[in-house]
Amino acid sequence: MLSQTTQDLSSRHSFAARPRTIEETGLSFDFIANLICKHLHVHGILDLRQLCEKLALSGNILETVLDGVRKQGWIEALAASHASQGLRYALTDKGLAEALTALLKSGYTGPAPVPIEQYRTVVAAQSIQNCKITRSDLQKAFQDTTVDPQLLDQLGPAMHSGRAIMIYGLPGTGKTYICKKLTRLLGDSVLIPYAISVGESVIQIFDPVIHIPVNENTGNINYHMQQGTDPRFVESQRPIAISGGELTLDMLEIDHDKNTRLSQAPLQLKANNGMYVIDDLGRQRVQPVDLFNRWIVPLEDKHDYLSLDTGKRVQIPFDVILIFSANINPVELADEAFLRRLGYKIRFSPINKTQYKEIWHLYTEELQLDCRDKLLDEIFERYEKERRPLLPCHPRDLLGIVKDQCQYDDDIGIATSKRLGIAWDTYFINLENARIDS
Repeated sequence: MLSQTTQDLSSRHSFAARPRTIEETGLSFDFIANLICKHLHVHGILDLRQLCEKLALSGNILETVLDGVRKQGWIEALAASHASQGLRYALTDKGLAEALTALLKSGYTGPAPVPIEQYRTVVAAQSIQNCKITRSDLQKAFQDTTVDPQLLDQLGPAMHSGRAIMIYGLPGTGKTYICKKLTRLLGDSVLIPYAISVGESVIQIFDPVIHIPVNENTGNINYHMQQGTDPRFVESQRPIAISGGELTLDMLEIDHDKNTRLSQAPLQLKANNGMYVIDDLGRQRVQPVDLFNRWIVPLEDKHDYLSLDTGKRVQIPFDVILIFSANINPVELADEAFLRRLGYKIRFSPINKTQYKEIWHLYTEELQLDCRDKLLDEIFERYEKERRPLLPCHPRDLLGIVKDQCQYDDDIGIATSKRLGIAWDTYFINLENARIDS
């Protein structure tokens, strides 16, 4: 395991312990009651076990709330069925009216959210600033990858600092690929809430695309237990979020859907305790200077300001290693003052022949291609003739086209000079022959 000082699972209970009372949830009685009614409206009749699973709260907390709403006439208790465990609960007409009123305010019907105050505590406890990265950590993380050692010696201290990083270089030099592997350096898993709340406003955070659970039994936890980690969190790998040319400034704000009345967290909030990569910088539909200005406060103060569905602005933790990835020279994208704030500017360069051969052999094995070494000499001659740089993405892409030809011809997979020539002419555009006659 990579060396770092983030607390292990047992110590996480001190800052994300399972709540045993309504007060310890940080939520009000009315908030939980409304959430119960919304679940009963959406899912129909439910027993206590099912309610515990859907709200991620223990049975004794829900029993307290259920007793209260029964006295208010919102729900009724039904006898157990052969498929239920104990009493079942259903909405009364009065409870249905309350559920519909609650849904008009917020369409959220997931697990009980974590109040913003508790969320701040958890983010701070598992901060990326606590991670310690050493040279040996970097070597372990990239032992199965061909990377220039000098590049790793630049990336290591940059990641250890926890500061924003600008990486730049030709397309195909492995910027995005390397960035994804950098999350290995951040060590152990973290706790991600399904949602957080600010007053009555709920913001959904957990995203299965970005947050990869480390426990296969997530969602099947015994919520009647009184000890352990708060089940309103999912133990996940440290997140990495990536956005490219589609990024706009609006996408960095909370997405409030007026039809469903749901609020979805922006990518930088989902990436807390992890990394956020802005790829293809300069290709967005927003000017780079405006995009850079958006990050000045989060980068310097380590918190962000977002607007709730009520219009109120709220301070949100910003515990993210922000990486800008560009195919354009950084001096063409930002002024010296902002580049100075980034701290680390790292150039990704073309590879040499030795590195190219290592990657080539890696993909011939992965694709199960029979490829003689003399064919590589032919490939290098083509590079020199057309004055093309050696990029780490080329072996994978060229051999992938050769593999397609083999499968098309229904043979065992032999890379021939003819097939490599077809792959080359298919993959690259020769500018001298690219003119299309009218």
